[in-house]
Amino acid sequence: MGIDAEVVLYMKTPPDAETLREIIARLEDPPTDLVRRDSTWKKLGLTDDDVATTDQIVDVLVAHKSLLQRPVIVTAQRAIIGRPKQRIIDLFS
Repeated sequence: MGIDAEVVLYMKTPPDAETLREIIARLEDPPTDLVRRDSTWKKLGLTDDDVATTDQIVDVLVAHKSLLQRPVIVTAQRAIIGRPKQRIIDLFS
């Protein structure tokens, strides 16, 4: 699409609590959607009640970076979860 982007490898450079809060402030999706409900989620015994608030979401993602949903696309004004991929195209169209 010819867009100049900075790719952040979240496992090597995970977002800190402040960065996560900035993303959540711009996020068009429900903040809880930032947390993947996968095998790690199940292994940790987490429930939706554990990620009901911004503070809880930030705490879980700082402690368990692999639970960050991806890709997350962040612009100066907006942030989205790029699933399905069409959402990314729509954001930059």
